[in-house]
Amino acid sequence: MKPYNQSNNNIPELLEKFDRVRSQTVKLTEPLERDDMMVQSAPETSPIKWHLAHTTWFFEKFILEKYDKSYVKLDKTFDYLFNSYYETAGNHIEKINRKTIAKPSLETVMKYREYVQNRIVDLFDKNKGSDEIYKLIVTGINHEQQHQELMLMDIKMNFFSSPYKTPYTDLEPDKAKASDLKFYEFNSGLREFGTSKSFHFDNESPVHKQYLNNFKIANRPVTNGEYIEFIEDRGYSKPQYWLSDGWDTVRSENWKMPLYWEKYNDIYYYYTMSSLREIDLNEPVVNISYYEADAFARWKNMRLPTEYEMEAAYNEINDYVDSNSMESNLYHPTVNNLNKFYRFSGVWEWTLSPYAPYPGYKTPEGPVGEYNGKFMSSQMVLRGSSCITPENHSRNTYRNFFHPYDRWQFSGFRLADDL
Repeated sequence: MKPYNQSNNNIPELLEKFDRVRSQTVKLTEPLERDDMMVQSAPETSPIKWHLAHTTWFFEKFILEKYDKSYVKLDKTFDYLFNSYYETAGNHIEKINRKTIAKPSLETVMKYREYVQNRIVDLFDKNKGSDEIYKLIVTGINHEQQHQELMLMDIKMNFFSSPYKTPYTDLEPDKAKASDLKFYEFNSGLREFGTSKSFHFDNESPVHKQYLNNFKIANRPVTNGEYIEFIEDRGYSKPQYWLSDGWDTVRSENWKMPLYWEKYNDIYYYYTMSSLREIDLNEPVVNISYYEADAFARWKNMRLPTEYEMEAAYNEINDYVDSNSMESNLYHPTVNNLNKFYRFSGVWEWTLSPYAPYPGYKTPEGPVGEYNGKFMSSQMVLRGSSCITPENHSRNTYRNFFHPYDRWQFSGFRLADDL
């Protein structure tokens, strides 16, 4: 699939993609029972019903409310219930309390989705020459794709938190032997980063230059088998490998292994979207925090790559292979056994880079300006994409970001070092 363009050049194609993405969001709920969509099992998650409504509110608030003078809201309370964090758009319910939203019903939320979707199509049909509306719809599509990934993250957490350990899918990746670990070497020099082309979020721009020293980067992420070596060497008990905040987290949270892992009779198991099963040693390790990734790298006497090194590798290595995306319906990373550079490896990859603005970055005006800029503090950048990322939502310049203690996202890491 082609990435969604940000120029007003193919209206039928855009509306077809709008409909497809909206339909895909609903399709993700098909394996769920009604009660599954009301659960919020951890502070970082949200009920699936809330995701369905919030992605609709986004189109209503930033497009229909501004550009459709005849638009009538189904319920003004939705502004409070389904606003996520846009302070300039009004008050909103605290995230931890989203699980208390018993009303509106799921049926009402689905009617809300259909109502707003139809009005967006009608509005765009009447304003075919509006570049501004076109760009906002493109942004809304990409915003909804982000929430599709969040929905799957939350479903996994919700199902794991239940003693039933319910499977979401019956598909599992084929078993294969991981490629041997090798390193690609890069010479120092001034390189260009960021983008101004096609669709991109504001944090991916402006285009700017950055000098990189000589470095090397692994051809693939760290595997489960390699990570178990760290565990068996009592890596979680040795403070010399951990950042101070990371060590405090390990002790306060009693971390012994990655999220979703369990150990019975000296055998490691993990909960995947298909089952609780014995760990495949060849698969990329997933559901790792930044603290854990950094500790492993120190244990190996290496480091994580910077986000600039990751982007340079993406741009300059032509012999690569990508992992599966959300559309594979596996919802779990697959193994690269082709001895090629694993570019989008099925796990978001932690980098050494703090999430901060690029040189020359200006926060966009208006409520949409709260999309990324306000979070540029106390978080770390991840690059690539994951096995639950929509297939046309990945690009070399994408900057994901999470707190260094977060583990419920599909995150892993690869090694790097100086030359």
